[in-house]
Amino acid sequence: MRIAICDDEKRFINDFSAIVDKLYKSLDMIVDEFSDGASLLRSFAARRYDIVFLDIEMPGMDGIALAKKLREQSEDVYIVFLTGHIEYAIKGYEVNALRYLTKPASEESVREVLDHVIKKQNSEKYIWVRSRSADQKVRLSDIIFIEAQDQNLIICTQNGSYEFRANIGEYEQMLTPEGFFRIHRSYIVSLSKIVSVSGKELTAAGGYKLPIARAKEKEFKDAFMSFISKEAF
Repeated sequence: MRIAICDDEKRFINDFSAIVDKLYKSLDMIVDEFSDGASLLRSFAARRYDIVFLDIEMPGMDGIALAKKLREQSEDVYIVFLTGHIEYAIKGYEVNALRYLTKPASEESVREVLDHVIKKQNSEKYIWVRSRSADQKVRLSDIIFIEAQDQNLIICTQNGSYEFRANIGEYEQMLTPEGFFRIHRSYIVSLSKIVSVSGKELTAAGGYKLPIARAKEKEFKDAFMSFISKEAF
């Protein structure tokens, strides 16, 4: 798990990192420390964090303004505010904050937050996409379809698209057990994102029109009906 802590008090950052190290020494926990919002934003643009702990009262860019900028880049990052003034809590609804911790944060409260995020992550399934600029974790539930173009794949999600070099056959094998179907030599679609089917074409979430290969029609219809039956119960 990648964690960011942003606070202008170095003592608090040290105490927080010591708590995480004590609680999760045997786990894959990486904590990056920042003393201002600008440096966190630069780092977040290059490599996303799973959870960020933000001091609300910082000089320059405060925690609320920083959280809004982070939300522009990611809807998935968990945001936890650090404050001594609980009256700020109402502002957290604007950025879908996970919760508030009063400063100084206790070992028990940090454990509670991180265990909650770990549990949520373990219930989600992801794939890693390696692009030219950075590695990106993509949630399977966000994927609408995958398209093959020459030697590249384009993963179209609810939050944007990712292009990288890969073989569509490998992704077909990986994703078929997860509710995906290869409807054409160039397309794999998430069965949960299908809005309608008409002849040799389907409409997926977002209004995308995708072709169904003639050789795949019966197999696709059987797979789709089986998926719908399971979802109905």
